Amino acid sequence: MAGDGPSVLFVCVKNGGKSQMAAGLMTYLAQGSIDVHSAGTKPANKINQLSAESLAEIGIDISHETPKAITYEAVRNADLVVTLGSEAHVDEIEGTRFDNWEIDEPSERGIEGMERMRLVRDDIARHVEQLKKELEGSTSTG
Repeated sequence: MAGDGPSVLFVCVKNGGKSQMAAGLMTYLAQGSIDVHSAGTKPANKINQLSAESLAEIGIDISHETPKAITYEAVRNADLVVTLGSEAHVDEIEGTRFDNWEIDEPSERGIEGMERMRLVRDDIARHVEQLKKELEGSTSTG
C-alpha cells in the first residue's frame, strides 16, 4: 500500500538477485518512508541464494521474496523506475522517471561466489543510499 512518500520500482531481468537486493536495502534503509517494489522482465523461479545470504550478513532478509514479472501498472504507479544493469529493458511511460544503474560485475574480473555477491551488494547499497538521500531531499523543505 502506497504511503505519502515516493515509490520506487527496481527492475532487473530475473528479479531474483540485483533488483531484489536493491528493494531489500531500500526497504531497510527507508523504514516506510519510500514505497518499494521490484520486478523482472523475465522472472526466475526463486531468489538467488547468494543474493539472499549476502543481505542476511547485514541483517536484511529477502529469503521470503519471490520473483515477480514487471507489469504496466507497476511501472505507471511508480514515481521512479530503476533498472539495474544493461540487460533489463522497460518501456518508458510519460510522467514516470526512469534511471539505470550500471552495477559492478565482479565475475568479469574472475571474482565468483560469495565474494562476488558481497561486492555486488555493496555497489547496490551505495546506489540505494544515494537515491534515498535524493528522494528524502525532494520530499522535504530543506
